[in-house]
Amino acid sequence: MRLDHLSYAAGPDGLASTAQRIGGLLGREFTDGGIHPRFGTRNMVLPLAQDTYLEIVEVLDHPASDKAPFGQAVRARSALGGGWLGWAVAVDDISVAEQRLGRDAAQGSRHRPDGTELRWKQIGINGLMADPQLPFFLQWEVPAELHPSHGADAAYSLACLEIAGDPLRVSEWLGESVEAPLEDVKVEWVAPHGTPGVIAVQLQTPGGLVRL
Repeated sequence: MRLDHLSYAAGPDGLASTAQRIGGLLGREFTDGGIHPRFGTRNMVLPLAQDTYLEIVEVLDHPASDKAPFGQAVRARSALGGGWLGWAVAVDDISVAEQRLGRDAAQGSRHRPDGTELRWKQIGINGLMADPQLPFFLQWEVPAELHPSHGADAAYSLACLEIAGDPLRVSEWLGESVEAPLEDVKVEWVAPHGTPGVIAVQLQTPGGLVRL
């Protein structure tokens, strides 16, 4: 189990403008990740060191976005002005999470602009919507060289996660200590005074530390 990526919902200015704004703060451009046909969303990604990445995601005017939990989650966060949607952990065997949560994982996929198909299974979006401090789980079904973090510039890395929540609650959800997927990441836990979830992300860049 490891931290896989962080999801940021596009604001009212849309996916491209949100990606341009955040990329400008970081000094690096996001790349087009493609459309998630089963979720009714699309994303742009920024690879980071240590096999992680950032994604900015936008809901599409598509029936799938009204049915799929991920599409619903993105739509709800964007309707609030956009911002951090949540975090995801990658697992080797998603059936463990399926058994614990009592349901089947959803099949996910997207085609990159070059036509390459990325496939994975994910579960836990309903938990994230109910309690945004909770991560969702995914199991990649592609070789490591196709993971969105591949080709990352080592100068760009995740320095710190700021989460409003309870590490014991998150550990309970993960089925093991929250330190397992976050062992290489500094985490600042803040008692929630409103909606729990990711408050901010600190990234190390060639220009210094940037807090988003």
